[in-house]
Amino acid sequence: MATAAGRSRLGAPMYSQKELTSKKRDEFEDILEERRQSSDLRYAMKCYTPVIYKGLSACKPSAIKNSVVQSEQVQYVIKQLSKEMGESTDIIQEEAIEILDEMGHNLHIGAIRFFAFSLSKIFKRLFQRVCVNEEGIQKLQQAIQEHPVVLLPSHRSYIDFLMLSYLLYTYDLALPVIAAGMDFLGMKIVGELLRRSGAFFMRRTFSGNRLYWAVFAEYVKTMIRNGYAPIEFFLEGTRSRTAKTLTPKFGLLSIVMEPFFKREVFDTYLVPVSISYDRTLEESLYAYELLGVPKPKESTSGLLKARKILSDNFGSIHVYFGQPVSLRTLASGRINWCPHNLVPRHLPQRLSEDIQEFVTDIAYKIELLQIENMVLSPWVLIASVLLQNLPAIDFELLVEKTLWLKGLTQAFGGFLEWPDNLCANKAITSSVALHSNIVSLVNGQVVLNDMGMEAAATEELVFKQALSILMCGAYRNQLLNVFVRPSLVAVALQMTQSFRKEEIYSCFNFLRDIFSDEFIFFPGIALKDFEEGCFLLTKCDVIQVTPQEIFFTEKGNSVAAFLAALFRPFMEGYQIIGRYLSKEIKEAFTEKQFILGIRNFAFQLLETGSTPCYEVLSSDLQKNALAAFVRLDVVKKMKTTNGFTYTVNKEALSKTAEMFDSQIPIRKLVTSRL
Repeated sequence: MATAAGRSRLGAPMYSQKELTSKKRDEFEDILEERRQSSDLRYAMKCYTPVIYKGLSACKPSAIKNSVVQSEQVQYVIKQLSKEMGESTDIIQEEAIEILDEMGHNLHIGAIRFFAFSLSKIFKRLFQRVCVNEEGIQKLQQAIQEHPVVLLPSHRSYIDFLMLSYLLYTYDLALPVIAAGMDFLGMKIVGELLRRSGAFFMRRTFSGNRLYWAVFAEYVKTMIRNGYAPIEFFLEGTRSRTAKTLTPKFGLLSIVMEPFFKREVFDTYLVPVSISYDRTLEESLYAYELLGVPKPKESTSGLLKARKILSDNFGSIHVYFGQPVSLRTLASGRINWCPHNLVPRHLPQRLSEDIQEFVTDIAYKIELLQIENMVLSPWVLIASVLLQNLPAIDFELLVEKTLWLKGLTQAFGGFLEWPDNLCANKAITSSVALHSNIVSLVNGQVVLNDMGMEAAATEELVFKQALSILMCGAYRNQLLNVFVRPSLVAVALQMTQSFRKEEIYSCFNFLRDIFSDEFIFFPGIALKDFEEGCFLLTKCDVIQVTPQEIFFTEKGNSVAAFLAALFRPFMEGYQIIGRYLSKEIKEAFTEKQFILGIRNFAFQLLETGSTPCYEVLSSDLQKNALAAFVRLDVVKKMKTTNGFTYTVNKEALSKTAEMFDSQIPIRKLVTSRL
C-alpha cells in the first residue's frame, strides 16, 4: 500500500520530526497545600466575583428558560408539531416548559459554597495532592473573558464531575454549567444539589423526540450565544472503565459548535482538560462491571455507604488545562459557509458533509490532546512490567525493569511524573504500597493478589484473578495510549516477517483498523501514524529505516518483545473471540448472547489452563472486538424490531484469523486445544 488513506506516500515524511520531540511541560501547583494550612470555612465563604464573558452579569436560570421557550427555533418546532398532532400550541409549549424544568440548571452560590467546603474536607482525606498547571489556568481566564468557552475534560471517575467547578471556584473563574446524565436526578438531595451547582440533565437517548431535541439544543446554544457561563461535558460520553480514551460522541459537540457555524458568535474556544489519577476511586467497581457484575444504581444511600473509602489513600490527582482551541482558526479555509447562509437560522437543518467531517476531526483532535497531557505515575510503569511477569517478580528486577521503561517512556514523549526526591527503590515501594489492594510485597517479590493461590483453577478463583489483572491492566492501558503507534509498528514488523516497508505498513494499517475502537487514531492519517511510530523506534535505536526496508537493530529485539507483549492481551483476546465465532456460533445472535457466550467460553479456557489471557473476560474488549469484526465484514450487523442481530461470515473470519495466528506462534497452542 503506497498511500495511507491516500494522504502521502511512503518514504516521504508528512511532518517535521520536531513535532515528536519532547516539549516543555507547565509547572503544577498543589492546591491542597493551602487548604491544609487555612480554614475551609473561610475558603468556602470567600468573596467570589469572577470575571465572565465580555463583563456580562450573570443571568437567572428562569430568564434562560424563558429565552429558550420563546426562541424562534423552539417556537418553529412547536408550531410544526401542533399541525402534525392536532394539539394546541399551548399544550406543546407547556410540555417544552416541563422539559426545561427537568433539564435546566439552577446555579446557586449557597450550593457552590457547600461543595467548596465539603470537597475540601473530602479531597484532603482522599488525596495527597491535587495539582493544577497554573499556565493553563491563566490561559483559561483570558479565554473566558474573550469568547464562549467549552470545557472538555477526560472522564475516568465521578470525581471529574465537580473537580473543574472546585478548581474554577478556587481560582475565581466563572463556574461551568455541566451536562449530566439523568441517573443523578434519582439521588435524593444530591441531585438537587448538583443542579444548584451548575448541572443540567440530559436524557441518554432522545433522537426520536423532536421537541426534546429542539429544547435541549436551544438550551445549550443559548448558553453559548450569550456566554453566561462556560459549558462542560465529556466527549467520551461516559466514564472509561479501562483508562483507555473512549471513541468520541459527536452530538453535543455539534450543538455547541452550531452557533459558530451560523455566525451567531464570532468564535468559540474548546479547552481540552486531562485529569489523571494515581489511583482511581472506582477501580474495583470498574473491574466487576467489566466481568459482568451489574453496575449499582446511583443513589444517596449508596453514596453514604461509600464514605468508608475516606480512610484510604488514593495518591495524587493532576489536572492539566490545555491550550484553548479556536474554532475560527481551525475552520479557516475549510468550511463551506453557503449552506448555513442560505437557510434561515431558526429552521432545523442537517449538517453538511464537510461540517460533519470537521466536527469529527475536532472531536479526535481534542481527545488526542487530552491523551498527550495525561500524567503517568510510576505505578503505570510498574503495572506494565508486572503484567509481563505474572504471577510475581523479584523486587530488584522490578526496579531495574521499571527504570528501563521510564527511559523508554520519556523517549516516546510520555508525560511522566516521577518523584525526584525519592530514590528508585523508595519510589517503587511507595507505589506498591499505594496499590496494596492489587499487589503485595512478599519475601522480596511483588505478587499480584489472588494469583497462584491454588494449583487447581476454579471459576471463583479465575474470577478473582481476573479482577486483579483487569485492575492492573487499567493502569497499563494509560501507557498504551502513549505507546500504541510504535508498538503497532513493532508488532507489524514481527507479523510480516519481512523487511519490506510497504508490507509492514500494510500490516500496521490492518492492526490500526482492527484496534480503532480500543485506541484513538485521528481519521485518515494512517501513514502519519506509521511514520510517527517508525520515528520513535528509530530515535530509540530499536529499528533502522531505509527508503524501502525496516529492520530491527540488535538492541531492538528486546524492546520489540516488550512492545509486542504490551499488545498480547488484545491480540490473543481477539484471537480467542475469533475462534469462538468460528467454532461455537451456528446462527444469528444478539450482543447480549455474544457477551454471555464468549465469557463462558473464555472461563473454560482459563480453568483448563489453555490460555493465560484473563483480559478476554472484559466486556469492553469483547464489544470492541465485535465492532471490529463488523467493520471488517467478518460479522454482519442487521437491524431488527428489537435491536440488532449478528451473523458470521466464516470465510472472511478464516482469513482474519490467519493474520492473528501468524503473530505469536505459542497462540496456536490455544486454537489446537479447542
